[in-house]
Amino acid sequence: MKRYQLTDFLPTTKKECELRGWNELDIILFSGDAYVDHPSFGAAVIGRSLEAAGYRVAIVPQPDWHGDFRDFKKLGRPRLFFGISPGCMDSMVNKYTANRRLRSEDAYSPDGRHDCRPEYPTIVYTRILKQLFPDVPVILGGIEASMRRLTHYDYWQNKVRKCILCDSGADMILYGMGAKALLQLCEKLSDGQDIKHIHSIPQTVYLSRKENIPGGITNDDIVLNSHEKCLIDKKAEAENFRHIEEESNKIHAQRLLQAVDDVYAVVNPPYPTLTMAELDAYFDLPYTRLPHPKYKDKRIPAYEMIKFSVNIHQGCFGGCAFCTISAHQGKFVTCRSKQSILNEVKQVTHMPDFKGYLSDLGGPSANMYAMAGRNHKLCEHCKRPSCINPQICPNLNTDHTQLLEIYRAVDALPGIKKSFIGSGVRYDLLLHKSKDEKSNIAAEEYTRELICKHVSGRLKVAPEHTSDAVLKLMRKPSFRQFEEFKKVFDRINREENMHEQLIPYFISSHPGCKEEDMAELAVITKNLDFHLEQVQDFTPTPMTVSTEAWYTGYNPYTLEPIFSAKTQREKLSQRQFFFWYKPEERQKIEQELRKIGRADLIGKLYSNTPSRVHGRKTNNSNFRNEDYRTTTYRKAQPRNVRRWNSRDR
Repeated sequence: MKRYQLTDFLPTTKKECELRGWNELDIILFSGDAYVDHPSFGAAVIGRSLEAAGYRVAIVPQPDWHGDFRDFKKLGRPRLFFGISPGCMDSMVNKYTANRRLRSEDAYSPDGRHDCRPEYPTIVYTRILKQLFPDVPVILGGIEASMRRLTHYDYWQNKVRKCILCDSGADMILYGMGAKALLQLCEKLSDGQDIKHIHSIPQTVYLSRKENIPGGITNDDIVLNSHEKCLIDKKAEAENFRHIEEESNKIHAQRLLQAVDDVYAVVNPPYPTLTMAELDAYFDLPYTRLPHPKYKDKRIPAYEMIKFSVNIHQGCFGGCAFCTISAHQGKFVTCRSKQSILNEVKQVTHMPDFKGYLSDLGGPSANMYAMAGRNHKLCEHCKRPSCINPQICPNLNTDHTQLLEIYRAVDALPGIKKSFIGSGVRYDLLLHKSKDEKSNIAAEEYTRELICKHVSGRLKVAPEHTSDAVLKLMRKPSFRQFEEFKKVFDRINREENMHEQLIPYFISSHPGCKEEDMAELAVITKNLDFHLEQVQDFTPTPMTVSTEAWYTGYNPYTLEPIFSAKTQREKLSQRQFFFWYKPEERQKIEQELRKIGRADLIGKLYSNTPSRVHGRKTNNSNFRNEDYRTTTYRKAQPRNVRRWNSRDR
């Protein structure tokens, strides 16, 4: 085990800068998360990327925003800019549940404390820095700014808000995985260019008067409905979102413009998808994989969950309507090389408390490694938000062979006893019948190996609902596919004499879902011998199709009206059906079923046969948290914890 010195971490104080011989900094990063020097934490990735490029960079994690602002002043004025990385999650998702209740802990703060960051740190930190250093550029990154780059609905304030540049006073947003844009920005600022005139960098957002927009507004631009129009016309807001999502997922995207106040928010198209070499470079930086020594023995919940896990790819082509992964990372998958993955696993095996078990070898979705369009030219003209919904694209290579090779190479390393797959598995990819028989054989082989070698007693999957109508709106496959997968799962368990459990996740109150749908879900899951204990209400978060449908009442792609449960009474009426098996819930459920005209379901729910799995009552959703994939996490841990897919790059 290597013993790390204080200088092995990016500096967080003036003393630590002096230990490096620095009397001036190029960039100072302010992070809403504790500083963990690990590739799953955005500020660390950004900081290490800047360091590798030769810049002197420091991190101020979770600055005190009260009093005299000493944390904002302690490192002085940077040569180039202040960067704000508010955290791996949207601050409001991080703090509150779907019912707007305070979470039990802040997963990214020492000892899970709630008082280490403000609400909307992007706005709070920027305003303080602009007050103290009005002439120094402030650059925004991370999920909070990325998903709030245009007019958006804020569930926690129940209002439509402007581009976050307007509310914060910052100079620029680097949206998505922004390390590439950041390095280009550093070069331009180092050359003496004024931030007010830097408008050409891809994957950036800035405010500009109409007359100053580079090249003017052209036919190649997409001009969205103005913020002011969105305030008075919900259909206009819904209409905007289709363009925003499509341009986020295209290889050759168009520039987006939205009028707000007396200026335009200008969204430059994103960079092309990263290459394998570029992604390897981010992961191969000299992370210690440890929290900064300042935290001593304090527990950082998110770190405890991911410290023995390794991420193998970026991006997700699932396109789930309630998820922000593709909006932040892009839908096209970039994979790490086998050697880069093995090097990181070897580093994990040398950690002092590693016992030989990798908690996860995965990605935003577990089984998308090395999957891409066979004919890349077809992908260049595609604007579908999902490659697998409503059907799997015939151009998509669904071969699991390379992923199996990764698993086997990792498991063969000295010090590895077992590698678990904690990321969400797409069973529709496993069940897909490709024209390529080799891919079909590999899928069957992968399924068996996954269940037999990489599951720690429970395999988590996300059917999300049983109603095909609701699933269509979610962009999820028919529930029949889950039933088919369960048969495969049970058969393999019998053949291998195993007793693994299948853990399904479901969402209530999603747009398009009504009480009757939830009642039928209860009957169907009962018949499949599932007791659902911890459940999820749909949580509206910025920049998802589902959120736009929930707020506006329109499907953004068809502009047809769509129902959503919004009041507490409506939400509770749907959620109660998860708990049909609890005696104290029976009377209320029976009353509700009679009220909605579905008394026929009472007998189906309350027969005399108790629901059992493997000879005992199940507790099979006990890893469920109320809010998940609202910014992009993919692990089978509480889903309010994010890592690579939403980190602030």
